[in-house]
Amino acid sequence: MRLLLMSDTHLPKRAKELPAQLLAELPRADVVFHAGDWVDTATLDLLESRSRRLVGVHGNNDGPELRARLPEVAYAELGGLRFGAVHETGPAQGRETRCAARFPDLDVLVFGHSHIPWDTTAATRLRLLNPGSPTDRRRQPYCTYMTVTVNDGTLTDLVLHQLPPRG
Repeated sequence: MRLLLMSDTHLPKRAKELPAQLLAELPRADVVFHAGDWVDTATLDLLESRSRRLVGVHGNNDGPELRARLPEVAYAELGGLRFGAVHETGPAQGRETRCAARFPDLDVLVFGHSHIPWDTTAATRLRLLNPGSPTDRRRQPYCTYMTVTVNDGTLTDLVLHQLPPRG
């Protein structure tokens, strides 16, 4: 099962549209995760129409329309793993311990907010993944998203994709 992970698209404020490379991944993904800060409902509509399955949450920059359509935390069982998605997890320091305590029943937590890619594992074996942002790199060298495969209860082939600079 192939997953596509993204967050913090901030359309149309940070970019006019999602990058073509990211859009090309949609038909190859069995499940698409978006960890919040969509900003516009058009991006949600687009991903709903092009994804086989979408798991999304609202973020701190999402207004009432998006909050009415998306939860703060979303859950999905995929390929024998229990996934969660949330936008904010607090500061980097202590993140693994905090998230393991807040989400004791999860195997994988997809999160956003910082625009900084993240891949760590808590002492409880909770895997924390932040795909960064495909449209707003902030202090990072590249805009990013992730793909990963779920196979028999295991994550494999995790790739952090770096997008070329917008021209």
